[in-house]
Amino acid sequence: MKINWGTGIVLAFVAFISFIMYFVVTMLVDKKYETELVVEDYYGQELKFQADLDKLNHANTLTENIKYEKTTEGIRFTFPKDFDYKNITGNVFLYRPSNKQLDFESAISLSDPYLLIPDKRLVDGRWNIMIDWQYKGNFYLFKQSINY
Repeated sequence: MKINWGTGIVLAFVAFISFIMYFVVTMLVDKKYETELVVEDYYGQELKFQADLDKLNHANTLTENIKYEKTTEGIRFTFPKDFDYKNITGNVFLYRPSNKQLDFESAISLSDPYLLIPDKRLVDGRWNIMIDWQYKGNFYLFKQSINY
């Protein structure tokens, strides 16, 4: 059977459209390509972005910022030594990029100069940590991405 140039062009278009449709259907059906929004209220978060930048800049002026270390009990965050830890308040938010169900937020209430996130709450992998804290009317923000 002889194929003329018109039939060849039609076959090329059909092959190309089939190729594209295969990838579209694969992306829609396969669970490993499923994505989630970083935050549900994206625009609300965007409005407070400048306030977060101000807190980050204020935290960078400290002589000593929050330090963290991985221990057998979990992750320990140590606050600056020149601050009275009893007057530190705020929130800790741990965000897991790969699984929204593992995200959690906790209020800061210190009985020691450090904050311990227990090992049982953490799964191996990447975590984005944000500590929004205040001390005597001054607001600070600590952001870090870690692999646990």
